[in-house]
Amino acid sequence: MPFISRQEPFICAHCGASVQPLDGTGCRNHCPQCLRSLHVDRDGPGDRLSECRKIMDPVMIDQQSGGFVIVHRCRGCGKEIRNKAAADDEMDAMVAVIQEQQK
Repeated sequence: MPFISRQEPFICAHCGASVQPLDGTGCRNHCPQCLRSLHVDRDGPGDRLSECRKIMDPVMIDQQSGGFVIVHRCRGCGKEIRNKAAADDEMDAMVAVIQEQQK
């Protein structure tokens, strides 16, 4: 499945923040305030074919060359998806996820 770039503003289903697209530096797929996402893609990024539509919680922060990756787990079906962290993601939220994964 090819990557489908979607630059869409949204309201976070978890915290209610108004989330705007990134300025030409990639696709935003999670809230920069609480780091939550929605399970909207089924086969690949941007396809919007998932019927689940549940909130995906950040369960782990992984470091790889070029930055950080947020691992999201769906509250509905348990699927895990890796997403690049954005430069404007709330650092306190990232630290909270790291602290939780170390417990």
